[in-house]
Amino acid sequence: MVGKDNKEKIRLYRQLSLIGIIPAMLAVGPLIGLFVGKWLDKKLGTDPYLMWVLIFLGFIAAGKEVYRIIKKVSE
Repeated sequence: MVGKDNKEKIRLYRQLSLIGIIPAMLAVGPLIGLFVGKWLDKKLGTDPYLMWVLIFLGFIAAGKEVYRIIKKVSE
């Protein structure tokens, strides 16, 4: 019985930690796109097009990662 309770606690902590990562994931992807896009726009003179494209790609990447995490937690 004690082993089963321990496994449930470990599973719960693992799920909570994975769910806690979601807000960070949603922020980091677009922020990286923002900074890299601004840098590339400055280098290539394409202001602001690459910034917006990379922010959009950052949202897509973050969304895919959040979906993967939710799928993993629900297993």
